Amino acid sequence: MREKREVQPGRRPHFRFEDLDVWQEAKLLAMEFHGLADQLERRKFYRYAEQLRAAGLSVSNNIAEGAGSIHPQEFIQFLNIARRSVSESVSMLLVFEAMSVLEENDIRVPLERCDKVSRMLFRYMESRRR
Repeated sequence: MREKREVQPGRRPHFRFEDLDVWQEAKLLAMEFHGLADQLERRKFYRYAEQLRAAGLSVSNNIAEGAGSIHPQEFIQFLNIARRSVSESVSMLLVFEAMSVLEENDIRVPLERCDKVSRMLFRYMESRRR
C-alpha cells in the first residue's frame, strides 16, 4: 500500500529533481536562453527564438524526466539526452554569432553556463554508473 503524502495548504509539492544541482543550473540556462530568445524576437527571428527556448528547456526537462524513472540506466540515458541538448544549444549560439544574429557579448555567459552544465551532467552520469 502506498503512503499518501499530503501537501500543506498554501504550499506546492516539492519534487526530488529540484534538489539536483545540475537541474538548478539547467533551469538557469533555460532562463538565460529565454532572454536571448526575447532579443531574437525583437529582431524578428521568431523561428530561431522558438528553437533556442525549446533546446534550453529540453536540458532541464530531460534531467527531471530521468529523475522520475525507477530504472538507474534509464536515468543515465535521460542525462545523456540532456547533455546532447546542451551541445545543440551551443551549436545554435555559435551559428547565430557567425550569422551576426547575436553578438559575442550576448552569448559569452550562456556558453560558459552550457560548458558548466555539460561537465556537471557528465560527472553526474559517471557517478550514477558506479
